[in-house]
Amino acid sequence: MNGPLPGSVDDLPTPVLVLDLDVLDANLSRMQARTDALGVRLRPHIKTHKCVEVGERQRALGAAGITVSTLEEARVFARHGFDDITWAFPLILSRIDEALELAERIALGLTVDSERAIDALERAAKPIGVWLKVDCGYGRAGVDPGSERAIGLARRLADSSTLTFKGLLTHSGHAYHADSVERIADVAEQERAVMVAFADRLRRDGIDPGDLSVGSTPALSQVRSLEGIDEARPGNYALYDYTQVTLGSCTLADCAVTVLASVISNAPGGQRSITDAGALALSKDLGPPDDPPHFGRVWTALEPGELHPETRVVSVSQEHGVLDTSLPVGAKIRVLANHSCLTVAHFDAFIVVRGSEVLDSWKIWRSR
Repeated sequence: MNGPLPGSVDDLPTPVLVLDLDVLDANLSRMQARTDALGVRLRPHIKTHKCVEVGERQRALGAAGITVSTLEEARVFARHGFDDITWAFPLILSRIDEALELAERIALGLTVDSERAIDALERAAKPIGVWLKVDCGYGRAGVDPGSERAIGLARRLADSSTLTFKGLLTHSGHAYHADSVERIADVAEQERAVMVAFADRLRRDGIDPGDLSVGSTPALSQVRSLEGIDEARPGNYALYDYTQVTLGSCTLADCAVTVLASVISNAPGGQRSITDAGALALSKDLGPPDDPPHFGRVWTALEPGELHPETRVVSVSQEHGVLDTSLPVGAKIRVLANHSCLTVAHFDAFIVVRGSEVLDSWKIWRSR
C-alpha cells in the first residue's frame, strides 16, 4: 500500500493481508519446541510466507537453514544472509546454470528423482549437494523406495565425483487428505517408516544414505515419533489457515493471517453481498469439503475470535467475492482463507498488527 500506515486495522484500505504478530510468534516457537522435543532439526519451508522478517524470526529460534520452492526464493533469502538452503523441488533442467551459480555463494541443496537430472548435473561438472526425492505414499513425485531404480539413483549420487549425496528427502502431502487426526498420525508414521527402511536398505547395499528429511505441517502436528529422522520441513505452521483447522493441526486462535476486505455492493432485499476480496486475494482453493463449499470463512468481528456461523465467501471472480449473507456497503470483514500459502502469494506485503494496532509492513517476495 502507498503512503504511511494508519494506526488501526479499522482504517486500512482494502483488500489487504493482515498478519497478527503475537500469533505468528507463538506458532514459530511452538513448532521449534516440538521439533526439538522430537530430536530433529527444523528446516522450515518459507514458500508459505515468502517473507524475510518471518524467516529471520524462525532462524533466531533455532531453525537450521530453510527450504524453498523456487530459485527466486533462494536468491532473495541468500541476499538477506541465509546461506543454507534446500530447493525441495525436482530439478528444473533449464535452470541448472542458475542453481550452480547460486551454489558458488551459499550451501544450496538440489533435489532429483530421475536419471536425466543426474546426467545433466554430472555434465555440468561442478560440485553441489543433491537430495534424492523419495515417494513416501503421496504419489506426486519421488522414487519408489522399493524399486531397484531407487537404489541405482542413490548409488550414482554416492559414487559421483562432483555431486555430494546429501540424503533422502520426502513430503507427506497425503496427510492433507486424511479424515481424522488419527489417520494423519498414521500417515506421519508411514512417512518416517518408509524413509528409515529405505535408508537401511541402502546401507545393506553399502551406500551411505546421508540425512533423512521429512515434512508437512499436518504430519508434524500429529507425529508420534521421528526416530531415525534428521530434519523436518513444515511450512504452513507459521500462519496456518482454515484447512489446517479442519485437519486438527491447529485451532482458530492459531491462524495468524487474514484478508481484510470491504463490502462494496449489496442489492436491496438480496441475500448476498459483494466484497473486494476475489480470486486474486483468496485464490480459488475450495479447501476442505464443507457444505456449502466456499473460498473462505468470515470472522464475526474485525478482531478474530469466532467464525460467523453463516457468512462465507461462496463465489469468486478476479476481484469480486460473493458472500452468502447480506452485509451493508462499507462494512469491513476479516476473511480466513482456505489455503494461506496461495493467499499470501497474491499480496505484496503483510500488514503486521497486534490486536487492532497496526505495527509495520513486511514485504512478501513473491516474484518467480
